[in-house]
Amino acid sequence: MSIYDLSYTDTTGTKISLSDYKNHVILIVNTATWCGLAPQFKDLENLYQKYKSQKFVIIGFPCNQFAGQESVSDADMKQTCSLDFGVSFPLSQKIDVNGDDTHPIFAFIKNAVPNGILGKVIKRNFTKFLVDTHGTPVKRYAPTTNPTEIEWDLIQLLD
Repeated sequence: MSIYDLSYTDTTGTKISLSDYKNHVILIVNTATWCGLAPQFKDLENLYQKYKSQKFVIIGFPCNQFAGQESVSDADMKQTCSLDFGVSFPLSQKIDVNGDDTHPIFAFIKNAVPNGILGKVIKRNFTKFLVDTHGTPVKRYAPTTNPTEIEWDLIQLLD
């Protein structure tokens, strides 16, 4: 199985295949608009704007599994991301990142890069996974890792 065999549903209900992002560097982030780390949305957006023309994409996967930090509807979440944080990168509908209903994308990347503090389990929103241009998950970042700290790794993959 390849990450390109997987898909997600965006906030409008459209199914998006990750094969649409072949030859792109992908940053996959589980997000929440009411999380204390939500200000990272602005740094994520800045990174996206800076490198999107070089085949870089960020995909936000909202999750309500951590202290109810994404309890609003998908439409409200998307509006908050856009209005409060200027987010223009793709967002999925709310998903689970842990447990029996873990989204297939997160099951795949957690297995490929399991080195979180709790192993494969995601402990908090804003855990980030960097995927290279071949679709290989290469690095996992802690929720508190600011997106600006990922830029060097990103540049290495874009070259």
